[in-house]
Parts: sequence; structure tokens; C-alpha cells
Amino acid sequence: MNQTIKNQLKHRTIREFTGEKIDDLTIKTLLDVVNMSASSNGMQNMSIIRITDPKIKEKLAENGNQDYMARATELWIFIVDLKRNYEIARELGLENDNLISFDKFIQGFTDAIIAAQNLTIAVESLGLGANYFGNIHNDTKKVIELLGMPKLTYPAVGVGFGVPNQDPQIKPRLNINLKTFENSYKTYDSYLEMIKAYDEEMTTYYDLRDSGRKSESFSSQIPKKQGYIIKNRNKMFETLVDQGFILNPQ
Repeated sequence: MNQTIKNQLKHRTIREFTGEKIDDLTIKTLLDVVNMSASSNGMQNMSIIRITDPKIKEKLAENGNQDYMARATELWIFIVDLKRNYEIARELGLENDNLISFDKFIQGFTDAIIAAQNLTIAVESLGLGANYFGNIHNDTKKVIELLGMPKLTYPAVGVGFGVPNQDPQIKPRLNINLKTFENSYKTYDSYLEMIKAYDEEMTTYYDLRDSGRKSESFSSQIPKKQGYIIKNRNKMFETLVDQGFILNPQ
């Protein structure tokens, strides 16, 4: 097993960093890694906004309701970016609504997520730690305003990284057999029975991680985390329209 796979198998979310600056050459290398990420149809419909202003970090952390976001040594926001190619087509006199359709938005969103994952793999290969920030969707419109994002752009995910200042446990995962199918999707008569051992494992994990706090199983978290909408996240689709994406091109 090579070192890259070993790093991936021990992936952990790192929320606290030493604050040690990452040198410019490493930043350039990481940007090159992102730039070489796979892209749908080669259209490269994504961009990065690197947050270096502490005040903007603080505002993003407040919006995302996660104070440690402001303490990330490096904070990169990966965005869907259809504006660049649209403007190129416009200069050629060949712009049309298909260029900014929902299909192309999904392509750009996929490009951004692939690039963010490539960054994380590279970061961890260097002995650094990383954390994904989906909290930028708590109020997507606010993030767009904070980052001065024009029409035809949309935030996809944030990644914070730096030198780790903590050594958390590896969080258990569902058995891969529950998430792997051959040729067609498989359903089970009782999912609770299928994840009984995992529920117990997760309860033990939280017992060890959050000493003194009430522990929860995986199944008990589903209605709490997936079963409700975080404030303003129900406005994401509305914001998507406001940003100029065409959902039903003719």
C-alpha cells in the first residue's frame, strides 16, 4: 500500500491549526494541483477565492456558525464559475442560454468538488491537515456578497488547511457493503438492524471524543441533522436564480 492511500485511510477533520504560515512555494504547488484536476468537457468551470483577510474569515465563520473557520491558516472557497467562459463566448458573439444552464452549473459544481478533494489529498500528503466547510451554504447570498462574486458564479465548498494543532480520532464510517452495489441498487428490510453494530461503534466514539456530553448513535443523528433545514439554506435555489443561471433553457 503506498503512502497516498495510507494518508487517505487515516483522513481526519482538522479544525485547529498552529497558525504557522505555509510557504509560497507550497501554495503555488497546491494551486498547480488544483489546476490539474479533472474537469467536465475540459471547460474548467470553477475558480478559487483564497481568503487572506482576517475580517472576511471572521464574517464567513459567523455566517457559517463555526468559529474555528476564522482560525484556518489557509481558507480557500471553491466556486462554480460560468462567468469566465460566458464572457469568452460573448466576445466571440456566440453567447447563449445553454452556456449558463443548470446542466453547466452541475458541471461546474462537480469540477469544484473534484478540485477541492484533490487539494485535500495533496495537503494531507504534505503532513498538513484540512477541513471542509459546507457551512458557506448557511446563507449563500451573504457569502456571495462578502466575496464580491458576480452573476454566473456560486460558492460550492470551502477548504481550510494548515499545520495541525490537534490529533483527533478517526471517525468511524458505515460498512462499505451498505454503500456498494453491483449493477443495481439494493434495499434492505431493516436498515436499523443492518447498522446496529455501527450505531454502537459511533456511540463509543462520541463517548471518547466528547467526555461528559450526551452521546448519540448514528441513527439518532439522522432526524436531527438531515431531517431539518438550517436557517436560510432553503433559499439556495432562489439565490441560484438570482445569480443568473438559466434553469430551463429553451
